[in-house]
Amino acid sequence: MTLLWEIFWFVIAVGLLVTVHEFGHFWVARRLGFKVLRFSVGFGKPLLKRVAGPDQVEYVLAAIPLGGYVKLLDEREGPVATADLPRSFTRRPVWQRVLVLLAGPAFNLVFAVALLWAMLWVGGTTQVRPLVGDVTIGSLADHAGLRSGDLIQAINGAPMADQGQVQFALLDAMSSSGEVTLTLRGAEGAERTTHFSVTDAAQRRRLTEPSGLPQGVGFEFWHAPMPAVLAKVVPGGPAAQAGLAAGDTIVAIGGNPIKDFREVSDYIHARPGERITLDYRRAGIVHSVTLQTVSDSVGGKRFGRIMVEPRLPEFPASMLVHTELTPLAALNQAVMKSWEMTELQARYFWRMLIGRVSLKNLNGPVAIAQFAGDSAHEGLAPFLSLLVYLSLSLGFLNLLPIPILDGGQIVYQAAEWLKGSPLSERAQAFGQQVGLALLIVLMSVALYNDFARQFG
Repeated sequence: MTLLWEIFWFVIAVGLLVTVHEFGHFWVARRLGFKVLRFSVGFGKPLLKRVAGPDQVEYVLAAIPLGGYVKLLDEREGPVATADLPRSFTRRPVWQRVLVLLAGPAFNLVFAVALLWAMLWVGGTTQVRPLVGDVTIGSLADHAGLRSGDLIQAINGAPMADQGQVQFALLDAMSSSGEVTLTLRGAEGAERTTHFSVTDAAQRRRLTEPSGLPQGVGFEFWHAPMPAVLAKVVPGGPAAQAGLAAGDTIVAIGGNPIKDFREVSDYIHARPGERITLDYRRAGIVHSVTLQTVSDSVGGKRFGRIMVEPRLPEFPASMLVHTELTPLAALNQAVMKSWEMTELQARYFWRMLIGRVSLKNLNGPVAIAQFAGDSAHEGLAPFLSLLVYLSLSLGFLNLLPIPILDGGQIVYQAAEWLKGSPLSERAQAFGQQVGLALLIVLMSVALYNDFARQFG
C-alpha cells in the first residue's frame, strides 16, 4: 500500500467526518437564531469562497483539508454591532448554546447510524460462528480444556454468536476481573463448561494490547482453507517482475510443497529482502522462478512481501449465519450497534485511563491513515465500516469534558447556568490551557504508538 494512497483516503475520511461534525453545529445554530459568520471546510488559505444569505455567511473551501470550523458571532472576539448583540453566542440562552455544542457529536452519531442502516439494509448481517481452531499447548486455553472443533457458545453467561463477540467478551474480562467462564459445545455435540483466570494485573493489561486476544489466551478461530491460487499480482512488484500472473497456483516454495496459501505467506513474511525460489503451475505446466522479496514494516516488525493477493477462502455454509433485514429491522440494528460501539469506547477509554487497558490501543493519524488505505483497498464495504467507527469515535471524543472540546464547553455553559453568570476569563483561560495539555499528552501517546509500530 503506497503512502500517497493512504494519505488520500485519510484525507477523504477525516475531511468528510469533520465536515459532518461542523455542519451539525452550523445547522442547529442557524435554526436557533445564532448569527453564523463562516462555515469552512478545511483550514488555512481559502481556495473557494462564496458569500450568501441575508447574514452574508461565508462558505469557504480551504487549502488544508484536515478538518473545518464554524465561526459564530461572539463579542469576546471583537466589537459587535448593537443590532446584532442578541444573536451573539454569549447573549443566547444557555440551553441553546448547549444544543449548538451538542449538535456536532450528534450529527456524527446520526451519520454513523444512517451509514450503518444503509449497509445492513442492502447487505444484511453475516455472523461467523466462533469455532476454535488451533490451541497452543501449555496456554491458558489449553489448561482450560479448549480443543480444536469446540464451538464457543457463551462467555461469562453472555451468548456468543460471532467471532467478534468473543473478542470483545475476552477483552472485557481481561480489563476487569480476569475471570472467564466458557460454555462450549464439542465436536461430538456434548456441552460443557470450563473456566480460567488471569490474576496478575500486568499480564491482563498485556492481553489487552492490539492483537493480544484471543491469541494471547492461546487459541485461534478455525479458518477455511486458503488455496494457493493467485487472484491478483500487483504490477511492478517482485512477483510480477518474475512473470507470475493471476490464476497461477503456487505448488512449492523454497523446495517445500505447498497446500495452503498461509504456508506461502508465512514463508515469505519471515524472509524480508531475501531471494527465494518459488514453483508455480500454469495451464498444467510447473515453472520455477527465483525472486527477491521486498521488506515492509508492520507493528515494528520487518516482513517480506512479493505483492500478490490470494483467492479469498470461502467459509462453508455451516460456519455462517446470514440474515436479510427489512428497512425497519436494519434501522433497529444500526441504532443498537452504534450504541454498543459508543458504550464500548467509553468503557475501554475509562479503563485505559485507570491502567486496565493498554495505552497501545490509542491510534494516531499514521495508524488511521493505514486503516483508511487498507480498508479502501479491500472495497467499499470495509471503508464504509471504518467511517462508521471513526464517526462514532469523533462524536465520543468531542463529548469528553476537556475544555478545548465540545464537552468541555458544555461544562462551561453548565457552570454559568448554576452560577448565574459566566466564569471569569481567567478561569476559562486556565481550563483551555489544561485541556490543551491533556490533548497534547493523548496525541503524544498516540503518535508514539504509531511510530513504535512502524519502527519497533
